[in-house]
Formats: sequence, C-alpha cells, structure tokens
Amino acid sequence: MTDENAAGPHATGPGGRAARPDPDDRSGLIDRLADLMEEHGPAVVLTGAGISTESGIPDFRSPGTGLWNYIDPMEDLSAETLRTRPAHFWRCFGALRGSGLKAEPNRGHLALARLEKSGHVRLVITQNIDGLHHKAGSRRVLEIHGHLRTARCQSCGQRRPLVEALEQLSSREIPECGCGGHLRPDVVLFGDPMPPVFEEAWRKAAASRLLLVVGSSLTVWPAASLAELTPHLAVINRDPTPADVHADVVIRGSAGEVLSALAERLGA
Repeated sequence: MTDENAAGPHATGPGGRAARPDPDDRSGLIDRLADLMEEHGPAVVLTGAGISTESGIPDFRSPGTGLWNYIDPMEDLSAETLRTRPAHFWRCFGALRGSGLKAEPNRGHLALARLEKSGHVRLVITQNIDGLHHKAGSRRVLEIHGHLRTARCQSCGQRRPLVEALEQLSSREIPECGCGGHLRPDVVLFGDPMPPVFEEAWRKAAASRLLLVVGSSLTVWPAASLAELTPHLAVINRDPTPADVHADVVIRGSAGEVLSALAERLGA
C-alpha cells in the first residue's frame, strides 16, 4: 500500500480501526458517515434543538439567540414553578413556545424522513417538542420530552389542543379545563420523571449498531446516555459534544446541509 492510499478516507489506524477523515474534509466525512450507515444501519437517530434552529426555533445555548439568554429554563420552565407559580410558568412558556406551533420542517427534518423511507434510518428519537419530524413525514418517532400538540388537565386528566390553552392566556393568567382544573403542556419539564417512551427509546438504541446524533449538545440527561449504548456513533453538531472523542465520525456544521448531502449520497 502506498503512502497515498494510506492517507485515503478509509485508511486504517492502530488496531485495524478505520482512521478518522480529515475534520476539514466535509465530503470525506459525509462519505464516511454514508459508509457507516450502509455497513451498520439502519441507524437510530437522536435529535436535539440544533436540528430545528433552521426552522426559526431557537436552541437553549447559542450566544445571543439561545433561550438561556432570556430565561433560565431549569427554573422558569420547571415542574416546581408550574406547581408553585403557575402564572409565571405560563408567561414564560407562552412567550417561548407559541412560535413553535407555527414552525415548519426544514431540509434536515425532510432528509431524515427520506432516509427512513429508503431504509437507512430505523427511527428518530427526539429531545424536541416541536413535532417537526412528524410534519416532515417521519413515521417512527419517539418524542422523549413530549410535544406541543396537547395540554392536559391536572385535575381530571382530560386533554385538549395546546393552542386552545395558549389562546386562553389573552384573558387569564393560567389556562383552565372545563372542569376548572389547571392545564399543563404535555411536555417533560425540568424536575419531571421521564415518560415510559424513554424506556422504549433506550431499548431501541441498545439494539442498534449505529446511533446518529444530530443537533444535540449531549449535556441533558438521561437523553445523553443514549450515545453510550451503540457500538458505532456519529455526531452532526455545530459545537463539540462530550461524546465526540468516542465517535466514529464527527461533522461540524448545519444539520440541514449535512443531512441533505448524506441523503443524496445514499440515494434517498
């Protein structure tokens, strides 16, 4: 093998493991990810807020635009605040989440739906509550942090569209059910236990050979623990994550741009 061949994108490193492509070689990185998906797929995909920023929904941490620049979600959007200061909770939630109901899928969501249809993606596990994977056409989606479609009564348990609860904020501080009980959004708040769907997500990830992380900082637990379950890991994110050191391939950049190129590379 010549030195030129050894330096190629699929060269092997110590122990026979594939050497990482040049981190600045975007085409080589996407080729490597495509090879991983063809060899070890179908992949389970874990998505975070970074995939939805191209739809106009801010993430939590981006300087100047992230939600943490305006509120403290761990305090203002917590289960404890909903219980003890419900009016404050709904002011924050209504201001930050109302726009999510109007958002549309971007090319990243659409590419994942195409990859599922082509058989390269088994399912999407999402930390997001915006419902954009469903809107994009993905059929197998596990929403481990809930969704914005409904709100439920804390007294009788009846559900109604979340948009109706948000509309009540124009005339009252706390949305109410017909029985008089207070409503809460069907999302997992800080301080809430994880819903049963997370157990399913854990089982599906543990049974997969490849997890593809898209747009997640992998700092919110227990969702971040899913990145430890598979033999192979790939990460698409604008910023570094704690799991990068263990990943087979790491691609820095726009989720929409990278996923669109990946889908094209795989013929999806």
